[in-house]
Amino acid sequence: MSIGIFDSGIGGLTVFREISREFPEADIYYLGDTARVPYGNKSKNTIIRYSLECANYLLGFGIEALIIACNTASSYALETLQESLDIPVIGVVEPGVELAIRYTKNRKIGVIGTQATVKSNSYKFSIEEKGDFQVFQKACPLFVPLVEEGMIDHKITEMVIKEYLEDLVKEGIDTLILGCTHYPLLKESIQRIYPYLTIVDSSKAIALYFNNIGTEFKGRGEKKIFITDESHSFEKLKNMLVGNIPLEKLELSKLCSL
Repeated sequence: MSIGIFDSGIGGLTVFREISREFPEADIYYLGDTARVPYGNKSKNTIIRYSLECANYLLGFGIEALIIACNTASSYALETLQESLDIPVIGVVEPGVELAIRYTKNRKIGVIGTQATVKSNSYKFSIEEKGDFQVFQKACPLFVPLVEEGMIDHKITEMVIKEYLEDLVKEGIDTLILGCTHYPLLKESIQRIYPYLTIVDSSKAIALYFNNIGTEFKGRGEKKIFITDESHSFEKLKNMLVGNIPLEKLELSKLCSL
């Protein structure tokens, strides 16, 4: 069985890595829309249009399941893609929510993400629908550029983590959802500063989701990664996360009419 994964850029490679580990025989095709990153500051209609274009390209590989490895696109475009495509479409929100609810002891859950993800309230609404939980959200717009610059273990990054998370910690959260697929790269730094927090990594949550529903992915083990614009930071982090899988530059005109 083959899987398509798309994200606005680098972050979804954390999902690619976990799916590859859990299902090594699966054929996996990844599209990073680096020419139009970030999605987090775009309008809902634009995010939906970009998501449909990415999905339609990946369908050309005969994929049998699609993962939206972008919290912003999951928040705004999931329903449209599920209605438009005749294959299973999975976003990152629900798997992360399910894990957070399972982990929390005091029912106080923090969510961090892009401006668009936080504004959508997708995590908040989903968690509150499932019971009497308190949800505290925080947009962390500097995290993505810090990750993409490779400043993962850096004093500046540590300062920014404290700046963003201190208010959530003061609210008494015991569980923190990393509501952006870039953020798992900061997981160790966050855990080091706040060792008492249980951190929900959306990339691992998706792999667990597929395992829990008993999906079998068996193919030739083919792995392909496409980007819509050259990106040194993408290649650097790609090598760190998934090794020497080659990158293929995809002209944006293959996705949309320019």
